[in-house]
Amino acid sequence: MAETCLAFDNLTLGYNSHPAIHHLNGVVRRGSLTAVVGANGSGKSTLLKGIVGVLKPMSGSVAVHPGMRIAYLPQQSEIDRSFPARVVDLVGLGLWPRRGLLGRITADDRELVSKALTAVGLGGFGNRAIDTLSGGQMQRALFARVLLQDADLILLDEPFNAVDAKTVRDLLELVRRWHGEGRTVMVVAHDLDMVRQNFPDALLLARRAVAWGPTGEALHPERLLAARRF
Repeated sequence: MAETCLAFDNLTLGYNSHPAIHHLNGVVRRGSLTAVVGANGSGKSTLLKGIVGVLKPMSGSVAVHPGMRIAYLPQQSEIDRSFPARVVDLVGLGLWPRRGLLGRITADDRELVSKALTAVGLGGFGNRAIDTLSGGQMQRALFARVLLQDADLILLDEPFNAVDAKTVRDLLELVRRWHGEGRTVMVVAHDLDMVRQNFPDALLLARRAVAWGPTGEALHPERLLAARRF
């Protein structure tokens, strides 16, 4: 039986005493690739924040397998792009779990940053200011940062939102690469056709788990209709 990466036990999460996800139970298998889908306000982003500890449970719990290294990529709208930083500075933050925030960046580290930028199609962009990047370029830079984190569990919140089709294809290839390496990946996504084509498992939320399992079953039309009713 596959090892459990995450376990939810009657988990309820919310804001200012108002629940956004009710009584979630279930497990995420280690090495799985799961899309988290649902309408706006269904609790998708809330769930990821609960997993990383940004939100504390109102009741119940979320248990992360001991020693699990987590990489969390929030929505672009939550990132302040006006901060005067270069692409290399943004991507280099992916090294802080190993170097510390004040750790010295070595020549080897700079090489790792360069390779990560090349892997996401941003070779030569290191000295560009982040506020000069397009939406697609910014998302590529954020994926490069995730690459450097070398995490066991990768949580991506709407990574394909408002980016061009080629960037979506390239970023999906990285997601498939992480999955092939045995990492556990959870991705908040809206495009159901894309989810059906690329994600083996899906969690359909409507402030509770409407369906969770193999994507074809979880996104059956009857279950999608049930989610809309909620």
